[in-house]
Amino acid sequence: MGQIIWEPRIYLNHQSSVAVELVSLSGSLSGDHVRASLGCRLVDPRGILKPSEEKWVSRGFYYSNICSSKLSLITRRDLEASGYLCDDAFTLECTITVLKEFPVKTFPVKEIPMPAVPSSNLHKHFGEILQSGKGVDVTFVVAGESFVAHKVVLAARSPVFMAEFFGLMMEKSSEQVVIKDMEAAVFKALLQFIYTDTTPEFDGQKEAGMEMAQHLLAAADRYGLDRLKLICEGRLSGGINVDTVAATLALAEQHGCEQLKARCIDFIVRTPAVLDSVMATEGYKHLEASCPSVLTDLLASGRKKPKLARRRGN
Repeated sequence: MGQIIWEPRIYLNHQSSVAVELVSLSGSLSGDHVRASLGCRLVDPRGILKPSEEKWVSRGFYYSNICSSKLSLITRRDLEASGYLCDDAFTLECTITVLKEFPVKTFPVKEIPMPAVPSSNLHKHFGEILQSGKGVDVTFVVAGESFVAHKVVLAARSPVFMAEFFGLMMEKSSEQVVIKDMEAAVFKALLQFIYTDTTPEFDGQKEAGMEMAQHLLAAADRYGLDRLKLICEGRLSGGINVDTVAATLALAEQHGCEQLKARCIDFIVRTPAVLDSVMATEGYKHLEASCPSVLTDLLASGRKKPKLARRRGN
């Protein structure tokens, strides 16, 4: 910072008071920021009176030729009565304090990694409340077994339960509901999905898993659980073979699973040998009896297979 000359300027207003201001006269303040304070008090050169109370004014200076605010020291009337005025003159003692404001240093803050957000455990809490039985308000009787649940949870997940418990149907005020045409294990799996959005392990025993997927698909369709229905479709689609395809096709036809139906038909008409094997199963006999209309779709798809058409024509 270059040299700066400071000058206190005194203003004597004959009507009112004595005031002082501080002015920076020379030197460049470019790039610097200083704060200057001016303190003033009246003194008696004779040493008779003690100095008056000191008054201060302060401000920041960025450029030269900037003045501070005026510091009002004393009114003219008080000055004349104070004893500091002698022969129409008075003496001021001024103190100038200059502080250079250095730039604030910043230090890089070490970044602390935020903890990873854990995966949602909402399903866990709902599963626990179902397991505990707290707050349950409805009991289901399924194949001789009883299951307790919460109407509001069931209604939030299933439009059918919503209509039953909060619509005009008779179960609205009932505390016990009898479920017909469903196995207890299937209803238990259905409740598990409603509360936790998870399904049983279909692959524990392959045949048992396929059977559970079939029953659970029917239950999902019955209660409007579309996501569960798609999960079961995927499981059944991955387990299609000669022994299961006819029963799976019948199920797909009955519950409107078009993609699963298309995969079953494509499997059956893939080769004449596969078709013959499927037609020899008990499942195919059930398919003919329960869903005769699907045979038309089989025939239409078979005609698109030249080899199959020739085989069946012989």
